[in-house]
Amino acid sequence: MKAEPRVSIAIAIFNEAAVLPELLRRTTAVLDQLPGRHEFVLVDDGSSDDSWQILESAAARDPRIKALALSRNFGHQIALSAALDHVTGDVAIVMDGDLQDPPEAVPTLLEQYQQGYDVVYVRRVNRKESWWLRSCYWVFYRLLAVLSSTKLPLDAGDFGLMSRRVVDEIRRMPEHHRYLRGMRTWVGFRQIGVPLERPARHAGITKYSPMRLFKLASDGIFAFSIVPLRAAAAVGAVAMLISIAYSLYAVYAKFWRGTPQGFTALILAITFLSGVNLFFLGIIGEYVGRIYEEAKGRPHYVVRKLIASGVPEQAKAEDWSGFSGAAKKKSAGQ
Repeated sequence: MKAEPRVSIAIAIFNEAAVLPELLRRTTAVLDQLPGRHEFVLVDDGSSDDSWQILESAAARDPRIKALALSRNFGHQIALSAALDHVTGDVAIVMDGDLQDPPEAVPTLLEQYQQGYDVVYVRRVNRKESWWLRSCYWVFYRLLAVLSSTKLPLDAGDFGLMSRRVVDEIRRMPEHHRYLRGMRTWVGFRQIGVPLERPARHAGITKYSPMRLFKLASDGIFAFSIVPLRAAAAVGAVAMLISIAYSLYAVYAKFWRGTPQGFTALILAITFLSGVNLFFLGIIGEYVGRIYEEAKGRPHYVVRKLIASGVPEQAKAEDWSGFSGAAKKKSAGQ
């Protein structure tokens, strides 16, 4: 059994003014029940509503709240990474800001940490989304598990607990297209899943549009699998074998059965293979584009304002940079 840890709760916020008062109330109530001194880090990811004003007011009243405002919307995974860059606890618990990740589950996660687990992830069961969205999630997690060289858990979102050493390892990863639940698994150490019913959103509407969900899915696939590249080679090899077989048949038909007919089949074959070629060129371009994004070496995010212990701070250079630890070293060496 480990000693009682200092807990940091990391939450990304984007236009959640309707949810924030209840989120703060329930999260504070959970922290009040835990022995010791804890904190929660809330990152405003460029909200256009009153979310930042609510966070400012809450941080002024409660010194346990550390509030960060990013200079614009950088995306959910980057905002969560910003929160992890500023946590100081022995464990970090990552949550969404819509109360679909219930704060009341925090003691359950801590129980598993006390048993020696460095990562305690939540497996989502009985989701309350529409049937087509649940179906898409189900297919995606299983497709990614098949494609990935890292054994990723099924139906596990960002909600979960990470020990300090796991957080430090994730902060060392410099990639910009981040899929935190996969990075958390890749780090290793002892990990365990906890099934938890996922409630409906408390208020407001989801900020994950179909395009944002598609981008998150592509980040997961391209960050943890090179199977699409190997598929291009496999499809090319099959096409070559079919072409060789057909050429042998054409020679046979010319000498023993007359010149083979098939103009329509020829056009279909050309257009089909051209489409396959362009499709895999697009996949290769996706990998190349991600390499280009990494090569530019830009920071992950920019902090507009930081409030800690109820007082606005002049952020340190590393607070504003948004670089992971590895990227900072690289930047310093240039």
